[in-house]
Amino acid sequence: MRTVVPAQPSGPLPDAWRACVGTGRMNLALRADYRDSLAQVQRDIGFRHIRGHGLLSDDMGVLRTDEIDGRTHTRYAWTYVDQVHDHFLSLGIRPFVELGFMPSQLASGDQTVFWWKGNVTPPRDHGEWVALVQAFLRHSIERYGIDEVRRWPIEVWNEPNLTVFWKDADQEAYFRLYEETARGIKDVDADLQVGGPAICGGSDDEWWKPFADFVTERDVPIDFVTRHAYSSGMPERIPFGVYQTQMPPQELLDQFGAAGRYLADTRLAGLPVHITEFNTSYRPDNPIHDTAYNAAFLAPVLAGGGDVVDSFSYWTFCDVFEEANVPTSFFHGGFGMLTHRQVAKPTYHLYAFMARMGRDVLARGDDHLVCADPDGRVTVLAWQPVGGTEGADAAEHRVELSLPVRGDAAFVLRERVNEQDGNAFAAWRELGRPMSPTARELDLLHACARPAVSHDVARAADGRIDLDLALARHEVTFVELTPVTPTHHEGLDDRRLLGVDDDRLVARHERREA
Repeated sequence: MRTVVPAQPSGPLPDAWRACVGTGRMNLALRADYRDSLAQVQRDIGFRHIRGHGLLSDDMGVLRTDEIDGRTHTRYAWTYVDQVHDHFLSLGIRPFVELGFMPSQLASGDQTVFWWKGNVTPPRDHGEWVALVQAFLRHSIERYGIDEVRRWPIEVWNEPNLTVFWKDADQEAYFRLYEETARGIKDVDADLQVGGPAICGGSDDEWWKPFADFVTERDVPIDFVTRHAYSSGMPERIPFGVYQTQMPPQELLDQFGAAGRYLADTRLAGLPVHITEFNTSYRPDNPIHDTAYNAAFLAPVLAGGGDVVDSFSYWTFCDVFEEANVPTSFFHGGFGMLTHRQVAKPTYHLYAFMARMGRDVLARGDDHLVCADPDGRVTVLAWQPVGGTEGADAAEHRVELSLPVRGDAAFVLRERVNEQDGNAFAAWRELGRPMSPTARELDLLHACARPAVSHDVARAADGRIDLDLALARHEVTFVELTPVTPTHHEGLDDRRLLGVDDDRLVARHERREA
């Protein structure tokens, strides 16, 4: 059944999907491969903020001590932090600051997470921790200006509801860390934005109300709240990887809305909600991230997430990422939209398509989003709906739309990714799954990663064009309709060109001349 798309917009397209993107630990931002990937992401998509772990961890070298003649000298060193933030800002992307992990010199214990050993214990002295945070902020303000740093959201820690990220998942200890940190931040500048608790799913009942009660009763500063969301089940381990079941895409949107539901009757109701991590799987070694299925799964989330939260940050923009040690294979199920060496995955194209959507929403359905620009350009994002492990998974899907257009004709451009087109992961498997592709194989993968492109001209009838899209398995497709105003070139007749006097060209010529 054809969907008739209204000619008048319902409102602007929310851009919460591009407000932030995730990254591997901050030290990785010093690498050329990482920087090349981020530059490409910013050219094609243009995120506003970037968030990752380890800003204050030991490998950033922030807190330095030196022993001379029995006396300990302490210095804050911003060498790596400055290089990272200078580069971010040069690409038009701002930090979404995650404060963590604990420098070993300040830590109360030796528990760490990841192969790069981020310390996840509380500070031995909260005053020392707050002094470090304040020193970082004052240095950043001196370097970039107060107006700039006020635009950096500051999140206190990462997933303190999990014992792997916060010793014993000690709620009382986290609340103290949050309070001391938030007050210290506001002492630097009252307009700096601070929030938390950055919990992941599964602990909403145990964390939201106590957190809201704590900050309310003690009048602790809070400007926004944060949560993480993933839709996968328990991992089934294989060598250097995992497989997991998947819940339906709606589960992600439901998780996005959790904070708002739990905080509705508290002082925190109405605060901005930022999903500072989300994806299908929470594992950096699950092949789903490399697939066209991942893009089709996330398409309705990107189309609808802005109705639920203020931002949702895809975890992560590239595969330069080492939580589970250095990847052993080129495609390895990494979180990234891009592999190493900037090979685009289908999810990358989903984001790039979203970046090209029109300003205003005309229609949104279970399998499509239609937008328009004031100049008459109409854009369509369409996808094959998928339903997780237990859901239907059809081989083909049709989207039929009646689109309003300006003028008598439109140039129709279509780009698509699916199990075959725009799918470097499929090509890599066909190449024999090379763990470390040669230069030639990399060229092939880059070529196979490009979306399939087709184009045509369509004649309008009564201000409308019918668009019939046959979507292949797990396809995400982008269609752009640009109004055409023909110009007259006296004497030109395409039918006289040698080799192109086929019926299709004649039909095109007649449509143009009509």
